[in-house]
Amino acid sequence: MSTTYKYPKIFKLENGKKLRNLEIAYQTFGKLNAKKDNVIWACHALTANADVLDWWKGLFGNKSLFNPDEHFIVCANILGSNYGTTNPLSKNPTTGQLYYLSFPEFTIKDLAATHSLLAKHLEINTIKVLIGGSLGGQQALEWSLAKTQTIENLILVATNAVHSPWGIAFNESQRLAISTDRTFYANQPDGGLKGLKVARSIALLSYRTYEAYSATQLESVNDKTTDYRAASYQNYQGEKLCKRFNAYSYWYLSKAMDSHNVGRGRKSITAALAEVKSNTLVIGIENDVLFPISEQKFLANHINDAQFSSINCAYGHDGFLIETDKLTNIIGNFLKESSDKKIIKLHKTA
Repeated sequence: MSTTYKYPKIFKLENGKKLRNLEIAYQTFGKLNAKKDNVIWACHALTANADVLDWWKGLFGNKSLFNPDEHFIVCANILGSNYGTTNPLSKNPTTGQLYYLSFPEFTIKDLAATHSLLAKHLEINTIKVLIGGSLGGQQALEWSLAKTQTIENLILVATNAVHSPWGIAFNESQRLAISTDRTFYANQPDGGLKGLKVARSIALLSYRTYEAYSATQLESVNDKTTDYRAASYQNYQGEKLCKRFNAYSYWYLSKAMDSHNVGRGRKSITAALAEVKSNTLVIGIENDVLFPISEQKFLANHINDAQFSSINCAYGHDGFLIETDKLTNIIGNFLKESSDKKIIKLHKTA
């Protein structure tokens, strides 16, 4: 079911700025059981939407590990995204005009806070599994630290505790590309699309690997001097994003990713990770260029009793969306062990 929650109060951002008329678009699949203990909450990545059964096929869906027959699955479109939640192309209630670049900057903590508001609205106090990859993993980690809901099992995939200088440099390069498109400052819904196309091309180089391009874009002949498959692929992917997204949301969401640092407002990064109370599984991708596996090992080493697992995938960072069979096996075993531990604990306290 797809719907929108209209928050009746003023939403205060981490930076102190305020948003009126906050709307959160979300989708649910399956039914909440009587005990309200079958909630699976998925946090989506940069340009995805609330339809997790579509973009995480194989892990979510009928006959998948997370299926609507057994679980109540929730996925909310994040603040700033253009799939129904309040974003830079929403109307500013103060001026009556679209926000564009007057939209307030927000952080990963703000994304987590909106999830918490929605969960409260849905009368969900306990989440059986909170899962996210990449930017989604950053949200899931921050939400678990907020302690506004009980997160029984936390699954962090291809993500980190603080966004790296390397990741920020990639994001800034993309924003530089967007800002060279003068239409970005023209306050029109399709502003900055040429720049967004270039930004997407830059991003793809961080999502994929040398091996992936060699496997999918290698020329079959030796006499070409132009019109290469790899060049066509970059153009195609850039145009594809421009048809479904906007430059303003992309600009703000990339800045939100840069803001990710669980140590902000806390004693330290490691001290913050030690505060995670959920049964935690961290999954890394061995040849991830954007979120190197060292970042996931860091999470697992500093979250109490966290389990760590890795995936070998030629597609690099995008492997968290592609290698769903491997994820199903790893996560399925983790949840079975978690359930067994819970049963043993209940027997000991009985």
